[in-house]
Amino acid sequence: MNGTVEIEKTGILKMLKSRRLGNKVSPTGNILINLLFIICSIICIAPIILITVISFTDEKELLVNGYSFFPEKYSVKAYDYVITAGDTIWRAYGVSILVTILGTILSLMVICLYAYPLSRQSFKYKNFFSFFAYFTMIFGGGLVPWYMVYTQLIPIKNTLWIMIVPYLMNAWYMMIMRTFFKTTVHESIIESAKIDGAGEFRIFFVIVLPLCKAGLATIGLFCTLGYWNDWWLPLVFITEHKLYNIQYLMYQTLNSIQYLASGSAQFSESSKVLADLPSESARMAIAVISIGPIIFAYPFFQKYFVKGLTIGAVKG
Repeated sequence: MNGTVEIEKTGILKMLKSRRLGNKVSPTGNILINLLFIICSIICIAPIILITVISFTDEKELLVNGYSFFPEKYSVKAYDYVITAGDTIWRAYGVSILVTILGTILSLMVICLYAYPLSRQSFKYKNFFSFFAYFTMIFGGGLVPWYMVYTQLIPIKNTLWIMIVPYLMNAWYMMIMRTFFKTTVHESIIESAKIDGAGEFRIFFVIVLPLCKAGLATIGLFCTLGYWNDWWLPLVFITEHKLYNIQYLMYQTLNSIQYLASGSAQFSESSKVLADLPSESARMAIAVISIGPIIFAYPFFQKYFVKGLTIGAVKG
């Protein structure tokens, strides 16, 4: 009897060992996987490094030798031109920061308040409101009705709100957040809170949201990117210079550089000055100035971003 038990134990141990060995990555495979990730990282990081180097490269050096990671002559003329050409650049930075922070907070509130009831089995009209949000992803009213809504029905043209309100709701982000609520917050937690006397708003703000920090960080990062990189809304709705955000100001500055550089041959007295405009390096300086804050924000959201995105993508 003891011999039989020992044989069975030996067989189980062998089976477990074989499973562990089957899941183990070989040294060669480990090296190849690491090499693949290194290559992918270089492919992602190299363009950013190249853009930064070009922004500090002398314009004549670019015209003679082209783009290079190791230029012979460096210059900060591009940054001098970008900063001095737009006298409202710091105001534009302030507008972008204010719109991004306020827009992200309000957008998270709207998305979460819409997504949470749809994740509850007890909500009677969840199918109707889910279809209502999904419908907007397929069909749109077009540019003209959209423009008339924000100029006639809701007269917020030439205000900071016009850069916030149109992006408050995103149906795709709402669906991700709804899935996150479903997979993270179990119905038994909500029922227990109700038994203890908690109301719906207290359950939502005190219990549900703290459990969904990863999902909030994921959607918050998406909203932050959308607000920070937006130049379309100022182009359509903003005509006052004091309300330009950094992206639209950089867009106008780039257009001014291209216009002056293309027309340099038509000016006899100032042709030399116009010919020395840092057009190529200024383009890269504009890109560096625009993406800087977002790059620094990524490390703080990375762990929440990866977890939230994977959990939200498990189920539809």
